[in-house]
Amino acid sequence: MRFDYSMAQARRRESHSTPGIVEGARMNDMAELTVETDVQGYVTDSNDWNEGIAIILAAHESIALSEDHWRVIHFMCARFDEHSAAADARHVMKTIGGERDVRRARHFELFPLGYVKQACKIAGMRRPRAWSTG
Repeated sequence: MRFDYSMAQARRRESHSTPGIVEGARMNDMAELTVETDVQGYVTDSNDWNEGIAIILAAHESIALSEDHWRVIHFMCARFDEHSAAADARHVMKTIGGERDVRRARHFELFPLGYVKQACKIAGMRRPRAWSTG
């Protein structure tokens, strides 16, 4: 599956079949953003990912990216670059800070449908093959 996102598409909220972007989100100065995804919407080549793509993927998930989102996403990307695999959800939650239960609750505030469904997708990673929860 291939998604091409023009700035005009990015400025308006679209249905789930075509991702859009939330009003007021920051965007690179690109005229067009293109990314190849699998049928579930995960980026197939992490080298194609950038923050503009993350904003659009997040908007498609009805998430307006905050500073906390970016902290998690940047941590995930750094771990992926270092280890060539998605970071374990518990390590990602530690970037949020606080007690374990607070971290977990905050993680689900940031990514309500969970780590694999939303955080990995928005961070430009393929869906992890075997993942239990989060």
